[in-house]
Amino acid sequence: MNKLNNSNISPEISGLRSYKIVKANDIIQKSRFSLQLQEQKIILYLISKIKPEDMELKEHNFQIRDFCKVCGLDFDSGTNYKNIRQTLKNLRDKSIWVTLDNGRERTLSWFDYIEMDKFNGAVTIKISDMMKPYLLQLQEHYTQYELLYTLAMKSQYSLRLYELLKSYEYQRKKIFDIDDLKKLLSAEKYTRFPDFKRYVLDSSIREINELSDLIVTYDIIKESRRFAQIEFMMNIKKNMTDRAKAWSNIDKIINSKQKKTKTEE
Repeated sequence: MNKLNNSNISPEISGLRSYKIVKANDIIQKSRFSLQLQEQKIILYLISKIKPEDMELKEHNFQIRDFCKVCGLDFDSGTNYKNIRQTLKNLRDKSIWVTLDNGRERTLSWFDYIEMDKFNGAVTIKISDMMKPYLLQLQEHYTQYELLYTLAMKSQYSLRLYELLKSYEYQRKKIFDIDDLKKLLSAEKYTRFPDFKRYVLDSSIREINELSDLIVTYDIIKESRRFAQIEFMMNIKKNMTDRAKAWSNIDKIINSKQKKTKTEE
């Protein structure tokens, strides 16, 4: 089923958009990293290519133009090529902190190596073997969702919060200390709660509700006069009408991004 209405999209690209992201809950719930939106999307695009039967983390080869098509970017833009090239370099230099069962923290690399062919836009990436316990042969305590639901998000906080709440979806409710949530979202710079609420919480919840398979609401819990905790309530969109509306919203945003990029060239 082609969930997006753009008739110009090939069945292959449409299929790539519906690939599943599968991660161990520990790498979602117990990790800290600071990634821009494009960086997060590249990582998810690569993880979506991992197959359930894979026993090792393989090299992944793709064309930058295919990544741009999947994300609704103008694949003929030289600017996009340069931006993605720089994004890949930045990713290679970044790490992720994961809290282990014994309470210690371990730093992991996202990739072992990246190779690019500047003449034809081909990219070869090897996800770090240190990520194997969190991405391969997962039988329990994992989260799965479609790549599609992340493609139109415009905020790095929306994508991270969506994944985080998706990992607790089965509980229907989840309470976070506000300071802990800021760390998980890499949003510590918003020291004033009204700013955190406006620029992170409200904008992220709006995008999640409009562009994903979740409906999310939240309540703020105060201790005396201090904003202390946030309780999120999550429900899956079971109604096909609600899901179709999300697909339509994604379609509009992806198409508008393509038009905007072409206009800016």
